[in-house]
Amino acid sequence: MNILKKTSNPAFTNYFFGGGNTNIKTMTVSGVFIKSMLSIAIIIIISIGIWKLHSNGANIKWYSIGGMLSAIVISVVISVRKHWAHILVPLYAIAKGFFLGSISAYAHDRFPNFPYQAIGITCVTFVVMLLLYQTRVIVVTKKIRSVIITAAASIFMIYIISWILGFFGIKVFIWGTSWPAIIFNVLATIFASLSLLLDFDYIERYKNKAPKYKEWLATWGLLVTLVWLYVEVLRLMRKLAIRF
Repeated sequence: MNILKKTSNPAFTNYFFGGGNTNIKTMTVSGVFIKSMLSIAIIIIISIGIWKLHSNGANIKWYSIGGMLSAIVISVVISVRKHWAHILVPLYAIAKGFFLGSISAYAHDRFPNFPYQAIGITCVTFVVMLLLYQTRVIVVTKKIRSVIITAAASIFMIYIISWILGFFGIKVFIWGTSWPAIIFNVLATIFASLSLLLDFDYIERYKNKAPKYKEWLATWGLLVTLVWLYVEVLRLMRKLAIRF
């Protein structure tokens, strides 16, 4: 037992072996599910509120921008202060509610029912990816994980750089409806879908082992991926509708 106390490997510390204390709570799949449903409910409720404001003639532009910027800031803080996740993830859900409510309302004005269709596609994609993961049709290996992370990070960097360039009047092709823009959107949608595999893998690797607060981190990961997938699907549908 002294060896276990002296080692620096967290897998062999008293935190995991108990040290006589067997009441330490760990991350569970049900815990992640409940927190995810709660966070999604927050996003839906706020989105409906923003949609109604827009229907009543209110200017919701700043809700969209504010929600997006707030979500980015909160995500950065979560990345460096993981133990605050139980406070920050609900705040992230609130910020995303403002953002998604705004862009969905705008999309519905020009393309009626597109947001509902995008939600349906997102839900179906989630179920399909979960089945592919559970049946091990797709196995998340170290190589696959690195490819998805690299691709997703690259896509986000392109979005951020193009968004910044937009302030200087420089229009980047990804925002248009050209074939290169559509192809980029398709690739982004594919990797958003594949990112769900990383979320499932994270939950499976840490369930019944990691500290309880990691349920909130897993929830945050799922929210980030689902929101990204929904936005990409909605954007792709819009581009295709304009193009054809």
